[in-house]
Amino acid sequence: MRVVRTIADLRAELASARAGSIGLVPTMGAFHEGHVSLFRAARAECDTVVVSLFVNPAQFGAGEDLARYPRDEAGDRRLAEQARVDVLFAPAAEELYPPGYQTWVEVEELSRPLEGVHRPGHFRGVATVCLKLFTIVRPNRAYFGQKDAQQVAVVRQMLRDLHLELELRVLPTVRDADGLALSSRNAYLSEEERERARALPRALATRDPARARALLDGLEVEYVEVADFDPRVLAAAVRVGSTRLIDNVTLEGDE
Repeated sequence: MRVVRTIADLRAELASARAGSIGLVPTMGAFHEGHVSLFRAARAECDTVVVSLFVNPAQFGAGEDLARYPRDEAGDRRLAEQARVDVLFAPAAEELYPPGYQTWVEVEELSRPLEGVHRPGHFRGVATVCLKLFTIVRPNRAYFGQKDAQQVAVVRQMLRDLHLELELRVLPTVRDADGLALSSRNAYLSEEERERARALPRALATRDPARARALLDGLEVEYVEVADFDPRVLAAAVRVGSTRLIDNVTLEGDE
């Protein structure tokens, strides 16, 4: 596996790979089995696998956890190499947002509800960094997890609106044995908080907003709503102590 830090080096690294298929997995690092499932899918379907490792400052708002977001590049490198990733792209913030940067992408309607209410500007940062990665890497396929259902909807709409020739692959949410969706932010939870957080997947399993909200009594609930994405989901965001968790279950077919 090669680790590259600059756009120029990444493009040079991929020049000889363009005769075959390229898969991209965009990440913010702190890898877990959810990430690894994406790496494995890309490995099975693509000739070259690129994983980006970039904690994107543009998608964090004031007072959010940018400074303390989990970072473990050495551990991430080991997991990526074990999953037979070809290239790990780990740029500095200044590489993607150099001085004078002023161009942003906004998917207007899909960015407004749910996360958009509680994290204004979040999806502007997500859409912008994803488009930058797509134009830098020029992948044939990009891999995302169903846990971030609204993010998937935003990226899918962007691909459609901007006529990008790119296949979006969405893989099922990976969960721990207790049902909690794997997330880098789970590392923030104390043992007692994790026990309380288990109410979230149990509530969503009802696939009923009213019943789900009742089962979340005692947690700080930001939203529990049916979202008309593709597929439709029951989505929720809660706070357990100082940790914010999101999750969803699909309402059509199998997850």
